Amino acid sequence: MKIMFVSLGCDKNLVDSEVMLGLIKEKSYELTNMEEEADIIVVNTCCFINDAKEESIQTILEMAEYKKGKCKVLIAAGCLSERYKDEILKEIPEVDALLGTSSYDEILNAIDKALEGKKFTSYKDINDNLLTYKDRVNTTGGYYSYVKIAEGCDKHCTYCIIPSLRGKYKSRPVEVIVEEVKNLVSKGIKEIILVAQDTTVYGIDLYGEYKIAQLLESLCTIEDLKWIRLLYCYPEEISDALLEVMKNNEKVCKYLDIPIQHADDDILKQMGRKTTQEMLVNKINKIREMVPEIAIRTTLITGFPGETKQQHETVIDFVKKMQFDRLGVFNYSQEEDTPAARLPEQIEESIKNKRREEIMMIQQEISKEKTASMIGKTIEVLIEGYLPEDRVYIGRSYKDAPGVDGYVFVKSDIEIISGEFVKAKVNETSEYDLIGEMIE
Repeated sequence: MKIMFVSLGCDKNLVDSEVMLGLIKEKSYELTNMEEEADIIVVNTCCFINDAKEESIQTILEMAEYKKGKCKVLIAAGCLSERYKDEILKEIPEVDALLGTSSYDEILNAIDKALEGKKFTSYKDINDNLLTYKDRVNTTGGYYSYVKIAEGCDKHCTYCIIPSLRGKYKSRPVEVIVEEVKNLVSKGIKEIILVAQDTTVYGIDLYGEYKIAQLLESLCTIEDLKWIRLLYCYPEEISDALLEVMKNNEKVCKYLDIPIQHADDDILKQMGRKTTQEMLVNKINKIREMVPEIAIRTTLITGFPGETKQQHETVIDFVKKMQFDRLGVFNYSQEEDTPAARLPEQIEESIKNKRREEIMMIQQEISKEKTASMIGKTIEVLIEGYLPEDRVYIGRSYKDAPGVDGYVFVKSDIEIISGEFVKAKVNETSEYDLIGEMIE
């Protein structure tokens, strides 16, 4: 029988999908990416914001149409299934099984029961079996892989539904993560990207103290691992120990993803964030002082309830002042059952769009200047493919996380194998990308 997976949402969700695929691989199912060929379709859903929720619902409905053909089983897993299980069962009867966010180890049971014609649902708290899962199927199609170092979140930001969907923060043991990474590297992975709802507090629940620095040091001992990248670092918990490891170990990319969300103190307080603008400025300055080559990426939320024009201008001034290497902006999404959703002065979508556009236009100019400053410099590039129509290779530098940052286009007269690291001299730039030629 053929099975097809659709994984929506974040990279943490993608890891869950890869774990389910690993479990399925142990049985005699054949994987396919063609909906019309699939006997079984699994949709791993997201509902972090309204757009993600709508995409998940639409995808389930689209997949449900294939129940009229070859498809015998339709399974919905992940965040939407956790949050709206009753509604899905009632409104989309084509769905045969539902798996909550901590039930992906039940995927084989779900398939078996559904094939018997029985409805199947599973919802439970995170358990140690999920933290020590077996082999994964890497689906990124490249030479990088995401590694989830913890589940859940204890932060309770007022706009976010994740803690109620994913539960309390629970770290995976160091030795389990190291073993997983060794396994991935043995299959050709050159870059691992550590993810969690908050990577900086890793280990606090298991060991009584932050252990992210020690985890990085352990991973640096893996011989054929080239790059280690860290995402989702809350600014208030970025420690000197973490920065020292980043500074002193070549394998740890000089790259930090720091979601700060806003720059106005009153808005930050209403968001439930633990920082002020002064704290953010001091922390970013310290990071740049300790790790001069650092590339800092951040994300902002615009249009939070009650955000005034002046508070929006505060964000703009902050972005101009801090000169982030990478920046993304999201419209505030009014998520039911969150404290922020009940706040007065919800802002119109048109105003959110306008404010987001203003911030991104400023960041585009900053990015343009930063990329232009790279002309003439030699950088290391991980080659990930070839564009025959342009006759160039495509890759990334340590400053570029996959899927969210820019690319490096490399011209070369000799063949480069994907997965190789090459030196390239930068000759041209655009707002977000670099263009160069390989140096033999």
